[in-house]
Amino acid sequence: MTDLAVPKSRSPLWVKIGAVLLGLLVALLLVLVFFPWDVLRWPVNRYVSDLTGRKFEITRRLDVDLGWRGATIKLDGIEFANPPWARDPYLVKAERAEFELRFWPLLSKRVVIPRIALQSPALGLQMEEDGRRTWALGKDTSDSGTAPVIGLLEVDNGTLDFLADYQGVDMHADFSFDSARGDMPLSYRIKGRYQRQPLTAQGRTGNVLQIEAAGQPPFPIEIDATAGRTRLKASGTVAALATLDGVDANFDLKGQNLGDLYNLLGIALPQTSPYAISGELRKRAKLWEAIGLKGKLGLSDIGGDMRFDQSAKLPYLSGALRSRVMDMDDLGPLIGLPPTERSAKAVEGVAPPPTITEVKRAKRDPGLKVLPTTPLDFERLRAMNADVKYTADSIRNVRDVPLDKGSVQVKLKDAVLTLDPLALGVAGGSLAGAIRIDAAQNPADIRAALDIRAMQLNRLIPKVETMRTSFGKLDGRVNLSGRGNSVAGWLGGASGDVAALTGRGEFSNLLLEFMGLDGGEVIKFLLRGDRNVVLRCAAMAFDVDKGTMHSRSVVMDTEDTVFRVSGQASLSKETLDFVIRPEPKDMSILSLRTPLLVKGTFGSPSAGVEAVPLITRGAAALAFGAINPLLALAATIETGPGSDADCGEVLAQAKKPASGEAASGAAKAKKQ
Repeated sequence: MTDLAVPKSRSPLWVKIGAVLLGLLVALLLVLVFFPWDVLRWPVNRYVSDLTGRKFEITRRLDVDLGWRGATIKLDGIEFANPPWARDPYLVKAERAEFELRFWPLLSKRVVIPRIALQSPALGLQMEEDGRRTWALGKDTSDSGTAPVIGLLEVDNGTLDFLADYQGVDMHADFSFDSARGDMPLSYRIKGRYQRQPLTAQGRTGNVLQIEAAGQPPFPIEIDATAGRTRLKASGTVAALATLDGVDANFDLKGQNLGDLYNLLGIALPQTSPYAISGELRKRAKLWEAIGLKGKLGLSDIGGDMRFDQSAKLPYLSGALRSRVMDMDDLGPLIGLPPTERSAKAVEGVAPPPTITEVKRAKRDPGLKVLPTTPLDFERLRAMNADVKYTADSIRNVRDVPLDKGSVQVKLKDAVLTLDPLALGVAGGSLAGAIRIDAAQNPADIRAALDIRAMQLNRLIPKVETMRTSFGKLDGRVNLSGRGNSVAGWLGGASGDVAALTGRGEFSNLLLEFMGLDGGEVIKFLLRGDRNVVLRCAAMAFDVDKGTMHSRSVVMDTEDTVFRVSGQASLSKETLDFVIRPEPKDMSILSLRTPLLVKGTFGSPSAGVEAVPLITRGAAALAFGAINPLLALAATIETGPGSDADCGEVLAQAKKPASGEAASGAAKAKKQ
């Protein structure tokens, strides 16, 4: 038998090819692992410099650790210049730098750097109004696509300069690292300008700052900053510095005026007295929340919750605020007046602003103007929308206007501000209605429609109350419309209807006798004491025609005297020109009753008698007195020509405007 030959086994071709490729890959990996990366330092310097159009240099050594998703690049000494238009010569200059670079985003020309560690860096960041930024890596520094996405930033000592002159920002920060500081080893100090206001800040944070990192735990941060007249203290955590997302912090905020926050934060808040407010601050995406607010606005306490949503084209402010006790001295800044001395000095640790007394003294004419002339800042009304409710449980320090409580719903939409509903408890009654300001027009279209119900007259006139008066109740209305950019400007051209009505009541006769210059009644009071006089009715109604208040029905009818008032007041010139004519119903001796004149300005009114009738009676008294002193009394005898006013007609005339301009202005005000 012959032996059969067994053929030798052969590996398939694909196995041989795979083995070769695997060998090449292993060889390549070995080359990459043991590759002397520093030999590429000069080619890398030239390549990056050519790519970005500015000098890049690794000054001492280059090393690379490769991974499956990316590489960790270690630079011993780095200098990366800024574009020639920048103020600082270097974007970054550091003793050492280490950063991670992702491979796959490079295919779509995106630079993703999950982590950067810098030792003793000097950073120079700058933004220009045309969109140029020093950290955009391409030659076109306005191209947002060339700006790297940076996750975590570790800084071991160093400095940072940031300039955005078109935004009024110029800041210098110094960092120092000390592991003995526990969870917040990195401290910082900042000095410069923010929104064109002086800025100083200091604080601490963790050793890793999250610029745009996602899915990372938030890092701790503390800050104590002063910008202009505003001071902020806060401590908490932040998830991302680039967008300030994931903020959870407790804060204390104080300053001279809440309105200053518009320049700092873009939130249009009203002008106020000095304030101090604390609470919890949160931010998620575009939504800011201030929770559990409590503090002071001048002499008033304040509390509640607020939300500021920046996701829409116009930011949206909403919330509810409440004061247990609101002080009237704090309302002046809302309408353009400086705060009172009490309100200006109410918050400890805040330098008091100029008071209304100091402002008048500086003008050297304390009676120059009473109505606020400060232009209202309507630009702020165009900056956002809002819906905020405010309630005051009680109101104190009301002096001449006895307010009890109040509430208002403040709505702002597309530059139209409405206070609706507006409700105030006044003298046991109420004042309710709405105010509308359309800041989309220039001058602004301003309308006020307010109704007065059941106010107690003895509380409205506290000086008379001391005379043991028992007044009736007052009803009325204010319907005014016009255009202006200040309270004074609006009222100076407004048209509409102003009226106040009251029915039966009683009050001190001494007040009337003084007004009527009745000496006999004064003597009777001194001998027998005061007594009350019955008030039959009273009305005070004005047609307002382009800033001039014309008396339409101004009458007070008592059992002793009817007082009729005629004349006008100019809201633009702030002048008074009224004549009060008393018509007594009784006969009295020692009476020098004659028309009373009320003239002057709102800030310095003057009152006196009409000279001709008074001189006539005085001359007659002198003539009779020359014959017989007893006959002099005859010239002062008042025969009492007055008669009861028709209360129905008086009140009817007060109910509606008489002139067309006043009626048109009132109707427009009520439309809102």
